[in-house]
Amino acid sequence: MNNKKIFTNRKIVILLASFCCILWGSAYPGVKSGYALFKISTDNIFSELSFAGYRFIIAGLMVLIVALFSSKNLFSLTRKNIKELILLGLTQTTLQYMFFYIGLAHTSGVKASIMNSTSAFFSVILAHFLYNDDRINSQKAIGCILGFIGVLLVNFSSDLLNFSFKIKGEGFIAVAAFAFSACSIYGKKICKSIDSMLVTGYQLLIGGLVLLILGISNKGHVTNFTIGSTIVLLYLGLLSAVAFSIWTILLKYNKVGSIALFNFLIPVSGAILSSIFLKENIFDWENAVALILVCIGIYIVNHNSNKLSKV
Repeated sequence: MNNKKIFTNRKIVILLASFCCILWGSAYPGVKSGYALFKISTDNIFSELSFAGYRFIIAGLMVLIVALFSSKNLFSLTRKNIKELILLGLTQTTLQYMFFYIGLAHTSGVKASIMNSTSAFFSVILAHFLYNDDRINSQKAIGCILGFIGVLLVNFSSDLLNFSFKIKGEGFIAVAAFAFSACSIYGKKICKSIDSMLVTGYQLLIGGLVLLILGISNKGHVTNFTIGSTIVLLYLGLLSAVAFSIWTILLKYNKVGSIALFNFLIPVSGAILSSIFLKENIFDWENAVALILVCIGIYIVNHNSNKLSKV
């Protein structure tokens, strides 16, 4: 069975896409735990960027080492390929995670994970305008509307009288979500000429190096390396390596809209894991209703879908 047949099988796609989103959901408590263990304060932006840089350098090296042992030629790149990988690394890793790490430092893990589900909306909308075979239909529209209502709801207080939205918190998470959506489409395009594993490894490594340079050059240092903090950092690197590798392959062989909609699972896993590891309250009624709406949105969009994939 060839790769295309494997990664367009509906059950396998659902399983792998869900697995990626659960991994990304675990990043919310992971990053916040990392801030605490490395003693990085929420207003120390450049130390946050250095922390992100270490994470993605580790992730990129992990992917490239696996690629090397898989007999892939790491240096079979043209000048055009190199330019494409640099652009992808600067946008999908550097730009996206600059906003993500700063935003996460200024909001809760539960709220950030729900806000990040806007990436699904952005992907569906962008795919509608870029691909003739990936248009928004009534199912996608209803599912997205329900999910969007959930995202709005999580920003209200429990009495629905106060709307709490911080540009540097929830706003930055939304910008990161848009960057992820746009770059996923660009990554799909360049995977036609470059092996998907190399695309993942290099974009993570390049983006991570730039983040680290930005952080260190502005006196953003990561200290207090202990067994616990190092394990958290290595885990964050591993989850990025695994999730981005699988996601890139899924996007290569499937419609962007169909895969992107699984992003609605990220707030579910992120909220649950944040409540477990960060002791954040998931049971405020607006959080619970928001998660339910997001889940219903996923179900509606994918219900009775005969075929998830189409290159």
